[in-house]
Amino acid sequence: MSHSFPEPLPVDGGRLRFALVAARYNQDLVDDLLQSARATLRKAGVADSAVEVIRVPGSNEVPFAVQLEAESGRFDACIALGVLLKGATAHHHIVAQSVSDALQMVALNTGIPIINGVVVAESRAQAEERVRGGLDRGVEFGQAALEMAVLKKSREEKSGE
Repeated sequence: MSHSFPEPLPVDGGRLRFALVAARYNQDLVDDLLQSARATLRKAGVADSAVEVIRVPGSNEVPFAVQLEAESGRFDACIALGVLLKGATAHHHIVAQSVSDALQMVALNTGIPIINGVVVAESRAQAEERVRGGLDRGVEFGQAALEMAVLKKSREEKSGE
């Protein structure tokens, strides 16, 4: 995973709405991602009432719930959150690829930015570094959602939607 982070753009999130769909599997790690993403949105001026959190059993269920929220038309962007850890088989890679493909399809089919915040790690220590340590991906996921929501809104306003 890259350590070359883009500089965040300043975003006024005061008029934006977000859905955060978070897996309950590996919940302590996912909760850390969720807290970081929410704090990033809040710091940009997004009201707590403009953020809806939807919990699902695991990362494999995240795309379906994201699709429901994206199709509702109530949100400017959705953030999908989960943590997949390597076990004794390659199952985590299969789920990761499936989830990534499905989230991209939802974004392209609905026209709603979907941020893939499903962390895939080879070990718990590696996951902890990405959700609690120096690579706090929750902040990145929140910032990406803000920037993409602003991009979508600006295009809508230019086209008169």
